[in-house]
Amino acid sequence: MRDLMRLAETLGLTIIEADGHHAAGYRANDHTIRLRPGLTERDGRSLLAHELGHHVLGHRPQPPGLLRDRQERAANEWAAQKLIPLGAFRAAEAVHNGHADAMGHMLGVHHKLVEVYQAMLERIGDTVYLRPRMGLGQWDYREEVA
Repeated sequence: MRDLMRLAETLGLTIIEADGHHAAGYRANDHTIRLRPGLTERDGRSLLAHELGHHVLGHRPQPPGLLRDRQERAANEWAAQKLIPLGAFRAAEAVHNGHADAMGHMLGVHHKLVEVYQAMLERIGDTVYLRPRMGLGQWDYREEVA
């Protein structure tokens, strides 16, 4: 959590604890991230990373709809990659057989971020890719699994 707080400070963001309709929120106009008091360490880390993702990705508030959904998915992907090292993910997956909630406890993140990370992995033939993109050699990680 301290690393995320330092990152927020480096990015010029202020983190405040305040009650609100949602457990967390990012306000681009005043560079503020709000976290609800009393969050567990796991939820606090996950939510803070998600809101930092909104800032880093340059998101602005959107009405409900496709663009907002894309922003939420992108912020979750950013948070999952920031908080879940691939080696730790693989170890948690082996211990808990892919059960997202149990893996989340082991990794110290909310189970939704585990599910997002799982969705980012794509199996093509005998290879598993992390964030494959169009074009030869464009992926964040790949592993032969046969």
